[in-house]
Amino acid sequence: MDYSKLNDIIKSSKNILIISHVNPDGDTLGSMCGLYSAILENYKKKCDMMAISKVPDVYSYIPHLNEVKNIDDYDKSREYDLVINVDVAAIDRICDAKILFDKAKYTVNIDHHKTNIAYADLNFINPDASSTGEVLFNCFSKMNWKLNLNIAICLYTAILTDTGSFRFDNTKPSTFETAAKLVEIGVNPSDIYKKVYESDSKTLVMLQAHCVSKAKFLNDDKIAYTTVYKKDMEQFSAGDDCMEGLTEKLRAIVTTRVAFVAKEMKSGGTKISMRSKFADVAQICEVFNGGGHKFAAGCTIKAPVEEAVKKILAEIKKVKQL
Repeated sequence: MDYSKLNDIIKSSKNILIISHVNPDGDTLGSMCGLYSAILENYKKKCDMMAISKVPDVYSYIPHLNEVKNIDDYDKSREYDLVINVDVAAIDRICDAKILFDKAKYTVNIDHHKTNIAYADLNFINPDASSTGEVLFNCFSKMNWKLNLNIAICLYTAILTDTGSFRFDNTKPSTFETAAKLVEIGVNPSDIYKKVYESDSKTLVMLQAHCVSKAKFLNDDKIAYTTVYKKDMEQFSAGDDCMEGLTEKLRAIVTTRVAFVAKEMKSGGTKISMRSKFADVAQICEVFNGGGHKFAAGCTIKAPVEEAVKKILAEIKKVKQL
């Protein structure tokens, strides 16, 4: 990986756009704001930051997140010197922002997904890293960039959320080493944990309880799933981020090997969130142009909820581990 070239490109670029993926999670948002904060700290220049879809309220504490603009607020005819995708495993994950990506003088792709095909001019992909936040920390170290507390909070959030609070199998010694260095800078692990995992609203908890109560179990309770319809979200006044943590609750059941939630989308189609203890759910989601990690992945299926559930179940039943 050519870190000196990345440093030179960032240094020489007058206008930079950083893009996060659709249905943003803590890794893509923490990485985007972490990179923004690092460029600001080391080169005193501000970048544009783009969210493809609504940013979950739970991440409102992330430094500079209030400076992120939605894709609809951007002039698609603009040409940037540099566009950087963070945690974007496939180019279609930035939707219509691909127009700006393709027009840029130079493009960079920073990621940790094994399915990433290195689609940019310059690619920094490490499938062995826990998260894109960890990949970025290594980039900053190689470029001898200064780190401050804002950068550390962003990167710690990225690592914490993509490892499921250091519980998932992608958590390795290097993950703890990186997290420790961020704590040394001043990150308060307890504070960030509470903000991410202990800030649910009453309506969210009630909605999730409702959805868990109607969960279905198949194959000797090895498969667990539930559905979330628009009427459910309206009944409990819940937002689009209502799936956060719901799939984890189903996976936590002792008999469960694969769990998923199918949520009806306002724009049509069904959003799928999958978790597993044994099976590679990323491969299942890739069938539907989604992806993620071996035990945590997601996709969107252009079909009503009932049909989408049938499609997912058909793929799950092909898995030998079940």
